[in-house]
Amino acid sequence: MRIDLHTHSTASDGTDSPAELIRAAAAAGLDVVAITDHDTTGGWDEALAARPDGLTVVPGVEFSCVHHDADGRRVSLHLLAYLADPDNEALQAEWTRLRAGRVTRGKLMVENLVADGYPISWEQVSALAADGSVGRPHIGRALVDSGVVPDVSAAFGDLLSSRRPYYVRKPDTDVFEAIALVRGAGGLPVFAHPLARRRGPVVSDETIAAMAAAGLVGLEVQHPDHDDADRAHAAELTRDLGLLGTGSSDYHGTNKPTPIGVCLTDPDVYEQLVALPTARTPVGP
Repeated sequence: MRIDLHTHSTASDGTDSPAELIRAAAAAGLDVVAITDHDTTGGWDEALAARPDGLTVVPGVEFSCVHHDADGRRVSLHLLAYLADPDNEALQAEWTRLRAGRVTRGKLMVENLVADGYPISWEQVSALAADGSVGRPHIGRALVDSGVVPDVSAAFGDLLSSRRPYYVRKPDTDVFEAIALVRGAGGLPVFAHPLARRRGPVVSDETIAAMAAAGLVGLEVQHPDHDDADRAHAAELTRDLGLLGTGSSDYHGTNKPTPIGVCLTDPDVYEQLVALPTARTPVGP
């Protein structure tokens, strides 16, 4: 079985519609794909309606989180929340708050760029996001369309980087609160790209152990932003902490160079994951 448990559609910051995402998964020979847009379940219905025979779809969300170390260091991190109840009021209220914060942050970043003469507008960014959860990739695409940068990766490497004055921090949820919300909604929280240092600071092994004690069920071990040493260390953590080690592409369509179906989840791990009690079940064969 070929299993990819982390992908994005136009419901957040991918470039494939949910239906196109499902078609891309089938064309890539996947047996199982999870749709995990940022802080929204908005792509679920379209993705499930587009599911062809033979493909299983796992509804999920990538939850924007934060952790403050004992020394006050702020670390952004993401949880993949699989198979939660989409009607859970507490969880949906928090995701609504996060999406609203993304809009405010996006507007401020655009204002910062425009003030320095970059030829983009909030209307342009908003149109690119359509009804989806707004993210920096939408600003990056506006910069590409306006001829400022050659591609979204270049935008992230420079103008949209946290090192630049145009950057605005988005609101996030304390990771331990997020774990409790996901578990309270019958979902399965898995720590996305836990050792992706190229994205910024990462939390300590001790914090991951505390997350496991709080209800975390897995770590994303196989990920395009993990090198071989990261993968080995993440796998060791799963063994030491009794967690499941997943794998995925973190596919974003043309917003990132990584194709769908890279860094797959082992079928045995997937079977253990979906055997856990959840509010929903995967949809498929």
